[in-house]
Parts: sequence; C-alpha cells; structure tokens
Amino acid sequence: MKRGLVLFLIFIGLFLCGCSQKDDRTVIQFASWGSRTEVEILTPILAEFEKLHPDVKIDFMHIPQNYFQKIHLLFASNKAPDVVFVNNLYLPVYANAGVLEPLDINTANYYPQAIAALSWHDKLYAVPRDVSNLAIYYNKDIFDKYNLSYPKQDWTFAEFLQTARRLTRDGIFGISFEEDALFYLPYLMSEGGGILSDDLSKEIIDTPASQRGLNFYTDLRTKYHVAPLKSESASATMAQMFLQGKIAMHLSGRWLTPKYTEEADFNWDVVPFPKGTAGSVVSLDASGWAIAKDSRHKKEALQLIKFLASKESSEKFIKSGLIVPARTDVEDAFLKSAKGSETFLKIISTSKPTPVSVNYNEILDKLSEKLEYKFN
Repeated sequence: MKRGLVLFLIFIGLFLCGCSQKDDRTVIQFASWGSRTEVEILTPILAEFEKLHPDVKIDFMHIPQNYFQKIHLLFASNKAPDVVFVNNLYLPVYANAGVLEPLDINTANYYPQAIAALSWHDKLYAVPRDVSNLAIYYNKDIFDKYNLSYPKQDWTFAEFLQTARRLTRDGIFGISFEEDALFYLPYLMSEGGGILSDDLSKEIIDTPASQRGLNFYTDLRTKYHVAPLKSESASATMAQMFLQGKIAMHLSGRWLTPKYTEEADFNWDVVPFPKGTAGSVVSLDASGWAIAKDSRHKKEALQLIKFLASKESSEKFIKSGLIVPARTDVEDAFLKSAKGSETFLKIISTSKPTPVSVNYNEILDKLSEKLEYKFN
C-alpha cells in the first residue's frame, strides 16, 4: 500500500513538474495577409525556419481582411508584430512615422524597381518578396472566331483601340474597364503623365500628358463603347466577365494567372500593355517583409526575413503562379511556372514604381470622387 502511494506521489510530482516547464523560445510575431494558397505555401516555410532555429517560435498572425486597418491599430497601440508584411502603397505611412526599422541588406539579387518601391528617402524598409505589374490577358478563341491577328508585343494605343473595336460585337466587349487608379494609371504613364510627380512634390493628374491618357481611357467606355458600362457589368467583376467570354481582353496582374489557368475553358495568353507617346509604361508595386522599430527581437526578426526572402523560399512562392518574384536569380524557375511568365518578366524593365506619398490614399479618395462623372 505504501509502495503504491509513493509511486502515485512520484507520478504526480513528475506531472506537475512537466506542467510547470516553460517554453523558453523567443517568440516572433509575424503578420501577413494572403489567400488560402499563400498560407498553404507560407506555413511549411515557417515550420522549416523553426526547425532550423529551435530557439525561436513563430506566432503567425494571418489577417485576410482589412489588413492595414488592423495593422494601423496595432502600431497605434504599441502592439505591432515583430515582422510585418507590407506593400509600397502603405510603406511610406509607416516609414515616415518612424515605426519601421531601416534595413541594411545585400540587394544585388533583386530588381532595382522592387528595391526602389520599398524604400523611403533612400532607405530600404522592407525586403521584397514580389513585384506587381499589369499586362493584357486576351482570349485567343475570340480572336480566332473573328479572324483577328493576336496582339503584337509592341502594339500602339491606336492598334489597341482598333483591335478593341473589332472585338466588340455579339455581346462581347473588347477591353475591361475598372475605376480603381491601379487600372488607369498605365494609360496616364504611357502618355508621360501620372497622379503624383516622381519627387512627390505635386499632383500631376491635370497636366496635358495625364489628361491625354485619362481621356483615352475614358473614351474606351463612353465614346467607343468597347468597354462595359457599370450597368452592363452589373455585379460581375472584370475577371468573371473574362471567364464568361464577355470581355476579349483584360488588363490585370499576375495574381489572376492561377484562376485563369484553373477555370478558363478557352485558350488565352498575355501581352504587354500597348505603347503611348511615352512608350509602354505600367506602374510597378511591390510587397515585402519589414521589422517594427519597437521589436525587442530584431536579430531573430531579421533572420526570419532573410529566410523568407531566400532563393529557396522564393522558388516555393513561385510554384503557385501567383506572384512575380522580386529576386533576379529565380527567373528560370519563374519562366517554367505558368503561362505568360515571360511577358510579366519582360515588362519589369519598362515598369515604373508607383510614386506614393504619405497621403497617397487620401489623394486617391478625392480623385475617385472627382473622376466619377467622367467614368460614367
């Protein structure tokens, strides 16, 4: 009886001892948005990092919706994650507020445009994962149906308009139309204009060059009617209309490649944006990993970022066909990943990092109100 009691007490002691053991690993909070596909890629990469760094634990904060609203609140309440996934459209807000850590890394294996997009006052604040630019997806079956030649690599605005007009028939529109600045900015830039000057000192939407590009874009819908009115697209997105065969050409980014690869029941391809008087110039955006200035674990945070941004990790992100990598040394892998890869790589050299100021989103909101009458 006594022996049983002793063994029971020993068992309880060992159990309590085990329960009281603490996890002494350094915890790195890491925040990111991302689709299910991105999370499925990211999760094993984070697990691999933990395996290689057994003294570090990653607390992954996946924020799929209202990401930057929540990140704003975390920074405002001094609860920012150690590592934050950001893009160039919001980076100036954080960098200018002094809540991000400037980063000193070797940038030799990155596209200069990606580095420029994630820098503020000549200091890098995020290590790039990807670049984002726009190209024209086109339905080859519709071109074939109407016996039209496929778009050339160096086509002009005039040739683009002519093609869109020839494609617009039988309930099909030649080209997509979206009111977000992302989608009309290439028209402005290709005419030598834009929304903000390169030095961010002034708005240039009212300059002759910008107006020329803006008027060309507006005319696609209101004058030539080769793009759908709001009432004609109703609640359908341009991607949905493209998949339904109701739009022959769609200006969009690499992020639609997996969707079109999986869902399109027609032949399609990708071609560069047409040339205006200033050439074929589309805006280039970038996303990457930044470190919070107040992080107490900057050494470990930097280790994580370098691991996420490594060639090996980049190749894993590429496989989904979802992103255009920011690294130059994974081009071969990217070219094999999905249709249209060569085009998206080609246009990086003529793409222009979007000029973004601290109040850029406020400028876009006002511009949206100003242009509402013009788009309809």
